[in-house]
Amino acid sequence: MTPETSVPVYGSPNMRYVYVALIVLFTAAVLLFKFQNLTSVTVSLLGMSATLPVSTLLILVYVLGMVTGSALFGLVRSWIRGATRPR
Repeated sequence: MTPETSVPVYGSPNMRYVYVALIVLFTAAVLLFKFQNLTSVTVSLLGMSATLPVSTLLILVYVLGMVTGSALFGLVRSWIRGATRPR
């Protein structure tokens, strides 16, 4: 932190442009992926079905994997903590 302000300083001021450029490139790649995968697929589970574009389905599966993966990681970590806790 600088003495005159209480705002932390993270690298040079020019890094902001690098971060903005990375965000723009990532967004462009996601949009390109979205528009190149507009073909619809039907997913069925237990008598229910949904028709979605491939790109939407992949993004939903990715987000669901992130949520369930982090929850599973936290559960296993708490089991290990509980198993190694001294009595």
